[in-house]
Parts: sequence; structure tokens; C-alpha cells
Amino acid sequence: MTEPIRIVIADDHPLFREGVSHSLAAEPDIVVVGQAESGEEALSLAIEHAPDVVLLDIGMPGWGGLATAEKLSHACPATKVVMLTAFDDEDRLLAAFKNGARGYVVKGVGSHDLANIVRMVAAGDVYVSRSLAASLMSELTGKRAHDPLSELSERERKILSLVAEGLTNRQIGERVFLAEKTVKNHMTNILGKLCVRSRVEAALLATRQNARK
Repeated sequence: MTEPIRIVIADDHPLFREGVSHSLAAEPDIVVVGQAESGEEALSLAIEHAPDVVLLDIGMPGWGGLATAEKLSHACPATKVVMLTAFDDEDRLLAAFKNGARGYVVKGVGSHDLANIVRMVAAGDVYVSRSLAASLMSELTGKRAHDPLSELSERERKILSLVAEGLTNRQIGERVFLAEKTVKNHMTNILGKLCVRSRVEAALLATRQNARK
């Protein structure tokens, strides 16, 4: 039997937090191992329980969700962080992924969909709420009449495809037999050619362009 997905839920609104906990705990393959009302408490629970996924609100007191995500990514690298927030702006989305998040979900999502997102991220995928992804991709591609990926070399395309799978520079280097520093240099070139600011934007752009083909 497959081990259940173990999660910690961090939100400073008890009613919302308990509602999410109740709905997810009803899933046969998900176990809620802890609830937190602050970033500090979330980190403590993550260190204690080593969950597969931590659901983090952004607007918590104390550290806040973005700072907590960064601390979790360093202290518990095997734990996947999913932001579950009312903020639906691109700046916070990009900051969340920069700080180590693997998912960004806008509150209002249904319990069934949230459970599937938890499963997806626990399995190693990356998730962004559809409305935000569509908005970001529209901004990124609105002024491009041609395929921006055509500017990339074959090596750069391969590296970008691995970024879209959620791999780190080190993991990509191991996959394509390159030093981590070399992969980082390639990523700098990729961002420049695509005129984007982060690896998350580059991965989203690649996904959008490939879906059109």
C-alpha cells in the first residue's frame, strides 16, 4: 500500500485552516500531521514531522508565508511548499517560487481540486492557479509575434525542459552531465534570450509555447 501524503497546514485564520484540514483529512491518501497559525510554528512542525507538503498562507503574522517558504526550503528540502493565499498578483507568485515554493493556489479552490494539487506537487510537479498562469503568459507572450524558444540552442532547450519539470540546477547538471555552474550560466543565457526575469517565467513560457504546437 502506498504511503499517505503527510501535510502541515499553516494559516492564521482558525476557521479556514480547520476547514481545509477537515476536507483534506477526508481523502484516503492524505494525512494532516499538524496545523500552524504562524510561519515560526509551521517551520517547527515541519522539522518535527517532516511532512511531504506544507500549505502556507502568505499573509500570516511574524515571518509571513514568503519568508517561511524560504526557511522551509533550506531546513526541510524534501518538503514541498504550496502557497494557499488570497493574493492573486504576479509579484507574489514569482517571489513565492523564488523562495522555494512548488505551488501557488488562490483561495476559493474546491476541496477536490486542492487535494489533486497536493497530490500533484507531492509527486514532484509544479502548480500555478490557472487564472494567474493565463495572466502571466498573456503578459509574457503579448508582444511576441514569433516563437521565442526558436532563439535557444538545442542544449538550452533541453535545460529549459528540465526546469519545467521542476529540477534544480544541480539535478539538471546530473541529468545532462554538466557542472552546476555551467547549468547556471546556461540559465542566464536562456533568461536573456526569452526576455524573462526568472526560471519560473521561462518554464511557464515554454509550457505555453509547447501547448500551442
